[in-house]
Amino acid sequence: MEYEGPERRNFVRLDYRIPLAYKVCSEETINKLLQGYAADISQSGLLCNMKERVNQDDILWLSFDKSTLNIFEEIERRSLIYQNGIIGKVVRVEQKNDNTYNIGVQFITREEKNLTDIYPRFHFIEKQFEGENKPR
Repeated sequence: MEYEGPERRNFVRLDYRIPLAYKVCSEETINKLLQGYAADISQSGLLCNMKERVNQDDILWLSFDKSTLNIFEEIERRSLIYQNGIIGKVVRVEQKNDNTYNIGVQFITREEKNLTDIYPRFHFIEKQFEGENKPR
């Protein structure tokens, strides 16, 4: 059954099916690069499909080809970009029949980076990525 109520989104979503790589920003998973794909995108977030379950409010680092749509200029102007990836917060998790998950991700804006609940998690991301780039 399709939703027929008023549109609640601030931005129009565009169908945009492309592969993406992501990391769940927690101590257990930050070094694990995972794969999924984007299903649609807007200036404020995206819907993606993933095999691994993530939790609502998890912070994700998302990397995908941003060169093909004009919308990405606005996304990059507003959103928090780190190591060529976009930082986002999981706002919806829905399991599908094929044991994959539709994940709604809201991009974290540059202004939100400094919010009390976001900054410690972003600081963790920075430290973990720095550790990956150190010579061994």
